Amino acid sequence: MQSVAINNVADISVIVGYFLCVVGVGVWSMFRTNRGTVGGYFLAGRSMTWWPVGASLFASNIGSGHFVGLAGTGAASGIAVGGFEWNALFIVLLLGWVFVPVYLTAGVITMPGYLKKRFGGSRISLYLSVISLFLYIFTKISVDMFSGAVFIQQALGWNIYISVIALLIITALYTITGGLAALMYTDTVQTFVIIAGACVLTGFSFSEVGGYSELVRRYPLSLPVNRSSLDPERYHVAPLCYTPRADAFSLLRDASTGDLPWPGVLLGIAIVGGWYWCTDQVIVQRCLAARSLTDVKAGCILCGYLKVLPMFLMVFPGMISRVLYPDEVGCVVPELCRQVCGTEVGCSNIAYPKLVVTIMPNGLRGLLLAVMLAALMSSLASIFNSSSTLFTLDIWTRLRPRATERELLIVGRVWVLCIVAVSICWIPVVQASQSGQLFDYIQSVCSYLAPPIAAVFLLAVFIKRVNEKGAFWGLMGGLLMGLSRMIPEFWFGTGSCVFPSGCPRIICGVHYLHFGILLFSCTCVLVLLISSCSEPIPDKHLYRLVFSLRYSKEPRIDLDETEETGETAVENEEEESGICSVISRFCGDNGSKTHPSEPSTNEKPPLPDISENPVFKLTVDVNALIMMTAAVFMWGYYA
Repeated sequence: MQSVAINNVADISVIVGYFLCVVGVGVWSMFRTNRGTVGGYFLAGRSMTWWPVGASLFASNIGSGHFVGLAGTGAASGIAVGGFEWNALFIVLLLGWVFVPVYLTAGVITMPGYLKKRFGGSRISLYLSVISLFLYIFTKISVDMFSGAVFIQQALGWNIYISVIALLIITALYTITGGLAALMYTDTVQTFVIIAGACVLTGFSFSEVGGYSELVRRYPLSLPVNRSSLDPERYHVAPLCYTPRADAFSLLRDASTGDLPWPGVLLGIAIVGGWYWCTDQVIVQRCLAARSLTDVKAGCILCGYLKVLPMFLMVFPGMISRVLYPDEVGCVVPELCRQVCGTEVGCSNIAYPKLVVTIMPNGLRGLLLAVMLAALMSSLASIFNSSSTLFTLDIWTRLRPRATERELLIVGRVWVLCIVAVSICWIPVVQASQSGQLFDYIQSVCSYLAPPIAAVFLLAVFIKRVNEKGAFWGLMGGLLMGLSRMIPEFWFGTGSCVFPSGCPRIICGVHYLHFGILLFSCTCVLVLLISSCSEPIPDKHLYRLVFSLRYSKEPRIDLDETEETGETAVENEEEESGICSVISRFCGDNGSKTHPSEPSTNEKPPLPDISENPVFKLTVDVNALIMMTAAVFMWGYYA
C-alpha cells in the first residue's frame, strides 16, 4: 500500500484552488459561447484567435501520458525519446501551411468528411472514423487514464481504478456540457499551469542532482542495488537489463542496435507525426475552430515553441529520478518491481511521480499534482470532444441520415460515456506493454496502424491523380500489413529484458519505427499503382480539395452529393418537462428541431476565405523560419 504523500493543508488548498479556477473558466466559457448548434458545440463557432488555438494544440497533445511516458522512457534509456517532441517543430508547420488551408477550403468539420469529399463514396470515410476511434481508445484515452492514475496512486495511495473514475467524472462533466470552446479556454489556463509547475519541478530536480554536468556523470552509474534473481532456476537478470545505455545522451543511435535507431527517429517519427499532427481529428479540430488561416499558422508557431520544452521539463527530470532513486525507478527484479509499482516488467513509469512526492515541499507538491491533473484532463477532454464529433457526424448520421441537430448533440454526449467504459477495461494491457515504458507502447501501436492513413492523406492533398479505388485498397493493404505485425506482438507479448518475448524474430525483429517506414512506403506504392490503373477524378470534383487547386473559384460538384429523398424528420413538438428543460439549458441546447444539413436559405454559401493580412502573414512566416533554425540547432547539438 502506497503511503499518502499529499495530506497537508497547503497541498490540498492548492489543488482545490486549481479545480475552482478550471471550473470557473469552464462555466464562463459555457455561457459565453453557443453550444446549441453543431458548429457551436464541435467547432466553437470558428471564432478562436491564435493564442487559445496554440495553447489548446499543446495542452491537447501534452497529456499525463507525456509526463509519465517521456520521463519513464528517459529514465530507462536517455534522451532519444525527446526526438518525438522536437520532430513536431517541423510537422506543425506542415499542418498550418499545407494541410489546414485545404481543409478550410474543403469546408469540412471532420477528417473522414474531407476524404468523403475528396474521393466520394462512404467506405473510406467510414473506415477512417472507425480506426480513429480505435486509436483514441487504445492509445490515448486508456493511456492517459492509466498514467494519471499512476501519479495519483503514488501521491495519495488510492486504488488505480478509483483514481480513474474520480478523474473521469470531473473531465466528462465539462466536456459534455461545454463543447469545444469550453475546452479551448480551459486548455489555455491549463497550459500555463502545466509549464509553470513543470519548470518548478525541473529546477528542484537539477538542484537535487547537482546540475546538468552531475547528471551526465552520475546517470551511467545509476545501478539498482538489488539486481540478482530471487529465483535463479526461473530467470536470470543479465547486466544489460540494469545498466544504463552508453548512448543515453545521444538523439541519434545505431541503426541496428539502438533502442530508437536513427533512421526510425528521422523518418519513422516523421510519418507517425504527420498522421498525428496533420490528419488527427483532435489536433485539426482546434485549427478549424480558428477565425482565420493566419490565426491557425500563429497557433501552430506557438505550439511549436512550446514543444521545445518537454525534453527539459520531462525527459531530463526522468533521468534525474533514475539517478536519485535507482532501486525503485531502475528496478529490474520482477518480484521487487511488483512491490514497488505493481507490475513485474519494470517501474520506470513512476520516475516523474516519484520526484514530485519526494523532493517537492508542501504546497508545491500540490501544485505538481494539479499540473498532472491539468495535463490529464486537457488531453482527455480534447479526445472526448473529437471522438464524439467523429462518431456523431460520420457514423451516427449514416445510421440516422435524417437525425435532428438536437439528436446529434445528445448522441455526441452519450458516446463519451461509452468510450470511457471501454478504455477502463483496456488499462491492464497498457500497464504490461513495452517493458513498462508507456511512451513506447503508444508509438508502437501508432506505427502499426497510422502510416497508411498518413500516406493516403498526403497523396490526397498533393496528387490529383489519386482516386477512391487506390485510396481504399491502399488503406486495406496497409491495415493487413499493420495487423500482421501488431497481433502477433500482443499475442506473444512485448516481453522485457528479463523475460524476452516469444514472438518470432522474422515478425517482431524489425523495430516498430522501421516497420512504420516500410508500411508507409508500401501503402504509397499500392495507392499510386491502383489509381494509375483506374479512372482519374475530373477537376470539377477537386476544386479546393487539393493543394494545387486551393485558390480556385470555379464551382465544385461534390462527389458525395446525393438527392435527398424521403420524408423530413418529424419532431415531437410537445413541451418539455421541467427536468428536461433544465438539462437542455445546462447542456446548451436551444431546442433546435432542424436537421443540421438543412440550409437556412436557398442561397449558395460563400467560398471559404483563406486570405491573410500581409503584415500578420509576414510575422508568422518569419517566426516559422526562426523556429526551424532553433530546431535544427538543437537536433545538431544533441545528435
